[in-house]
Amino acid sequence: MITKYIGEINQALEFYVGAGISPYAIVVLLLTGSFFLAQVISFIFSHIIVKLTIRTKLEGDDKIIKILEPSIFYSVLFWGFYQALFFMEFLDGYVIYFSYIIQSLTIIVWVSAISKIVQIIIGGLGSRVAARSKYAVDEGMVPLFNNVSSIVVWFLGVAVLLRVWNLDLTPLLASAGIAGLAVALAAQETISHIFGGLSLYLDKPFRVGDRVQLDSGEIGDVLEIGIRSTKIKTFDETVVIIPNNIVASSRIINYNKPKSKIKVKIDMSLAYGTNVNKAKAAILDVLETTEGVEKDPSPSVYFTEMGDFALKFLAVVWVANPKKQFVTKTLLTEKLYERINKEKFIIPYPTQEVHIKR
Repeated sequence: MITKYIGEINQALEFYVGAGISPYAIVVLLLTGSFFLAQVISFIFSHIIVKLTIRTKLEGDDKIIKILEPSIFYSVLFWGFYQALFFMEFLDGYVIYFSYIIQSLTIIVWVSAISKIVQIIIGGLGSRVAARSKYAVDEGMVPLFNNVSSIVVWFLGVAVLLRVWNLDLTPLLASAGIAGLAVALAAQETISHIFGGLSLYLDKPFRVGDRVQLDSGEIGDVLEIGIRSTKIKTFDETVVIIPNNIVASSRIINYNKPKSKIKVKIDMSLAYGTNVNKAKAAILDVLETTEGVEKDPSPSVYFTEMGDFALKFLAVVWVANPKKQFVTKTLLTEKLYERINKEKFIIPYPTQEVHIKR
């Protein structure tokens, strides 16, 4: 096909040269014309079509137009260069290779654009499906689908690229199959991480933003659920990266399930002789008037034990968000201490009586 096209171009070249028109003048005309046409198309996209898409109810169409604009711009420029190649006499004998290069650049531009457009479409559809689906579909799966779609699009792009250069795909695919088997055997652990990530997406033990506690006792917020690993941000402002196969097989406490409310407990000890009812009323008053404490379920105070040297009380409250658990507990502890001092309750120290026989 390329040879036939070159033959037609050569015939046109002979016609224009015979008519007294310089090939270099045609080159300049083609390059100038393609640049002007690209600028016109770019102006139409950025000043007219984008404004029209903003008015529509469709989500992401304006982003798609912004992606298409540079792709079409460069495609028109490449088309001008491609046409001009066949009029450049000093490239005689190398035209075919430069044409391959221009075609390859055009393919790369469009593969990149299509990959981004597919991700926008998947992101929009993923949000809608996750909102309506009753099954194991979550917005957290969108990054996984985006990664897979990007790999597929680029794989197809590379296949088209090889066809442009007239390379036979059959031996390459056979080699890829053998190489893939070897890589699969050598990367069993990595593959197990990927399947672990897939199980996390399907089982949904937690989502991005949930507060979880690991087997090791560390507590943090889920930052990202990737294909290979999960990232959790701890209270020390550090990020713990855990392979997905370990996460999938570990015991993890999710403080956001089944509801985001979390119970906060505070233990207190008061001296023997303290009026229990008065102490419970004072503690309950603090719990009910502290900001961040949920009204439903209501706060509770329990007289739990007559200990070795103190009367022990337990204050129980509920906090709406696990991320406010420690802030609320700190505030409650401070206010309870102030109230105990105000009521002149005594906080006992551990004591022991030693009897010596003589």
